[in-house]
Amino acid sequence: MSDPASSWSRDAAQAIYETPLMDLLFRAQTVHRRNFDPNTVQTSKLLSIKTGGCAEDCAYCSQSARNGSQLSASKLIEVERVITEARKAKQGGATRFCMGAAWREPKDRDMDALVAMVEGVRALGMETCMTLGMLDDSQVLRLRDAGLDYYNHNIDTSERYYSEVITTRTFADRINTMNRVQDAGIKVCSGGILGMGEAAQDRVDMLVTLANMRPAPESVPINMLMPQEGTPLADARPIDPIEFVRAIATARILMPKSYVRLSAGRSEMSTELQAMCFFAGANSVFVGDTLLTAENPEEDSDAILFEKLGLQAETSASLS
Repeated sequence: MSDPASSWSRDAAQAIYETPLMDLLFRAQTVHRRNFDPNTVQTSKLLSIKTGGCAEDCAYCSQSARNGSQLSASKLIEVERVITEARKAKQGGATRFCMGAAWREPKDRDMDALVAMVEGVRALGMETCMTLGMLDDSQVLRLRDAGLDYYNHNIDTSERYYSEVITTRTFADRINTMNRVQDAGIKVCSGGILGMGEAAQDRVDMLVTLANMRPAPESVPINMLMPQEGTPLADARPIDPIEFVRAIATARILMPKSYVRLSAGRSEMSTELQAMCFFAGANSVFVGDTLLTAENPEEDSDAILFEKLGLQAETSASLS
């Protein structure tokens, strides 16, 4: 079942997830080495281009206008500011620049600015990624024609558990948006959040859904919930670290050619836990001290971590 075009069953994926940990890590690392340099990690930078006031009710998100959050809404930021931040990110070693907007979907009046952002970042020689909520066909085509490389649209959790986290749009809405993006030829970045009260089976089901896409997402962010004050999940019980590592390893095995991103929650992870995640097949991180509204390790901390583990950041030259 190592063929990336294989269809994974729930039972097969669950068996992988439940494999004795040493065997699971060995298998995940073996798969990882067949497809990637095990000592190279992709570094990306994420910028919030429109913060707060989102109409969705995602239970984990401080940007939702429905969660009682005190985070005030902002307007879409200026194109030149985005390009300036992207230039800084490139100078800091990032090869991909991700832009996120807190809204249900973009308005047509926003598209000219979004297109200009994509074109401007691409002109710097960086990969581009956006997360803007749901898109219609015309919006997808405009972003594709501007040169957008990746579109991020996380499914967050399993279809079974989804309605426990979000009620303002359906699991099918998310899948339909990703299908629309893939049909247009844009690569997909999609993953989920662990520690929202879901069962292990929900984590497995989420990964199976992603792995059985055609193709599987080229980028798979795995987030550890960072409870945000004022949200319904503010008091959620943290996920067991070993269970988190199991999910990373399972993602690597099910999606051998995808970048698996160790995403939100790294600021709460020990060096040892991050090292286990990298060994389990994670090979992408966000750099910078903020992920939208959540904390992230600063560049100096990542430099120390990479040096300690003998890791190096992926360069633009290595992508060509």
